[in-house]
Amino acid sequence: MKKTTVILIIAALIFSLPTAAAEVLEKNWDEIVNEAEGKTVNFYMFGGDRRTNNWVDTFVADNLKEEYNIHVHRVPMGPDDYLNKLLGEKQIGRKTGSIDLLWINGENFKIAKENELLFGPFVDKLPNFNKYIDKDSKSVTHDFGYPTEGYEAPYGKAQFTFIYDSAKTAEAPADFEALTAWIKNNPGKFTYAALPDFTSSAFVRHVIYNTCGDYEQFYNMDEAEFKSTIQPAVEYLKEIEPYLWREGESYPATQAQLDNLYADGEVWMTMGYHPTKAAGEIEKGNFPESSRSFVIEEGTISNTHFLAIPFNAPQKEAALVAANFLLSFKAQYDKMIPANWGDFTVLDTEKLSEEQKNEFENIDLGKATLSLERLEAHRVPEIPAKWVPIIEEIWSEEVAR
Repeated sequence: MKKTTVILIIAALIFSLPTAAAEVLEKNWDEIVNEAEGKTVNFYMFGGDRRTNNWVDTFVADNLKEEYNIHVHRVPMGPDDYLNKLLGEKQIGRKTGSIDLLWINGENFKIAKENELLFGPFVDKLPNFNKYIDKDSKSVTHDFGYPTEGYEAPYGKAQFTFIYDSAKTAEAPADFEALTAWIKNNPGKFTYAALPDFTSSAFVRHVIYNTCGDYEQFYNMDEAEFKSTIQPAVEYLKEIEPYLWREGESYPATQAQLDNLYADGEVWMTMGYHPTKAAGEIEKGNFPESSRSFVIEEGTISNTHFLAIPFNAPQKEAALVAANFLLSFKAQYDKMIPANWGDFTVLDTEKLSEEQKNEFENIDLGKATLSLERLEAHRVPEIPAKWVPIIEEIWSEEVAR
């Protein structure tokens, strides 16, 4: 082979590699937008919610195509699968991957960041992050207690709520003690999905918060102490098991299956991590009109979910533009409408115009949704990410068996 041919092949390989992180972030925003034109963003995300999927496939895809000539290809894949994919690509040195944008948070972000699977830090490059986000907020600087350090951009806010059928239960339980009494007084009408289901894992964390003492203690203990401290929660879950659907002999495999049980009237309560879930499901005809949301007096867990870009994303510029669009007022407003998704905004209201504030305030969240004031008053933070897989392991070994 001629020397000239070898040089050309090497040059072609070099120029086919994804642009280095530093080089991408040195570009100004106009250059990034120009480079993104005509590209396709492969958006890997949990695909189990129909409203969310439809919102990405229509509103997001249509607007990115119209405004930036960027195509969106949504890929339904859970974090375990896409993390294994990225870890495998990292191990074999694959410079050009197939994922451009990730929907991620919690322990999954921690794993990705600690294994150097992410591109960044990039958030300060996004105009809408600089324009609309409170950069000092702990819900932005930390994810399940783990520092984000600019490697993920906030996408939306969620808060756990219980959902009950007011036609079957006149009044929602006011606190954790009352919820326990309701479960025991209505045998077979309550359950939760098998862990590691995301929503039901959050339910178990509520049990931990309410049986083991103040949540702040979990930020300053080692693993042995943590396992010992949460034993009262394990005993509680065993205690209520005979009162659950099918006497706790089996659990729904997913939150979707639990929702179906609720919709069919087999159980009288379900749960969700979006406060507008009940309103959205009523509007779609899936839940009875008598469905209502409630939180317990002790509070329910809230967190922020994020967007990240893999280390070997083939279209980093297009991913940046997509992430920036998802932080726009237009996108954040539209996804908060219950019929579209009902996901709460991450925008700092103090950075919005009066007109924008009014638009958010005038969104009809539905009669099944609690007021923003009530939700805010009962919001508690997530447990540190490192404890989540340990909780799920203990549940499998000591409760599910």
